[in-house]
Amino acid sequence: MPSRPHLVRSLWTLFEPVHALTYFSAEARAAFADVGLKRYWDGYFAGRSAPLGAVTAAPVVALFSGFSPFLAGRALPAVWSVASPERVLEARMHGAAATIARYVPDPSVVAPAADALAEVASRVDVAGRPLAAANAALPVPADPYERLWQAATTLREHRGDGHVTALVSKGIAGLTTIVLRSGVDLDAARMKGARGWSDEAWDAERQRLVERGLLASTGGITAEGTAALDRAEDLTNELASGPWSSSSHAELLEVARLLGPVGLACSAEFPFPNPIGLPAPWDPVGDPSGEAVPVHPAPLRSAS
Repeated sequence: MPSRPHLVRSLWTLFEPVHALTYFSAEARAAFADVGLKRYWDGYFAGRSAPLGAVTAAPVVALFSGFSPFLAGRALPAVWSVASPERVLEARMHGAAATIARYVPDPSVVAPAADALAEVASRVDVAGRPLAAANAALPVPADPYERLWQAATTLREHRGDGHVTALVSKGIAGLTTIVLRSGVDLDAARMKGARGWSDEAWDAERQRLVERGLLASTGGITAEGTAALDRAEDLTNELASGPWSSSSHAELLEVARLLGPVGLACSAEFPFPNPIGLPAPWDPVGDPSGEAVPVHPAPLRSAS
């Protein structure tokens, strides 16, 4: 029988595609543009941080982990003079729900998944998890598409908060994470630009990782680097298990069965591999033990 942390990780591959639509879909981009946030990063930073209120860049850099202060500072706090957090929350919900409806137009499929996931999301442990706490405090929507997206988002940010804690505890948070992961499953050139880092900052961090023995001088990850990432991922999976702790094995599989068709459909929005490091989604019907879901970030190339 698979471990509970691995089943929870497998479930993440089903609700993360639902949540992450808000960063990639045409409907989400249009909804943000409609409230005046026409630049991609304005919509991203405003949309993700809106549950916290009209925050500045500094706490967002800390909480999101991996973005440069420069990139976050271009958007925050200026976006709040264009659209209030309340308007941004409405926009992100509208765009996300519209995207889910495009992929799964039958509400009779979405509603049971929304109810099951919302029940789990209502049990998130919020101590030390600011993004999860802020999302969990939002009203539960009546519309099943909105309810599903909000539950997926609360659980995703709960896992994300724990992931940052795990990375910090292993000494590989922030820029360190994405430079290290670029030796495994992320494209370095794409991630450098997408996270707003200069060549100088990136190269300096890469050199520090070489000196720490976590990267090889040729850019590949070393055994020590792989072990550091794996330890952080294992801790992330453990920290994400809280909301699921009262669910039996059969109940976890039932949530997966209900969520599977939606998560699998929404995953069509993303390439694999992708810049958010999301693996291919779990097929809980064909693979009930989650054996095909990688335990750790899967290498795209061999270490040197």
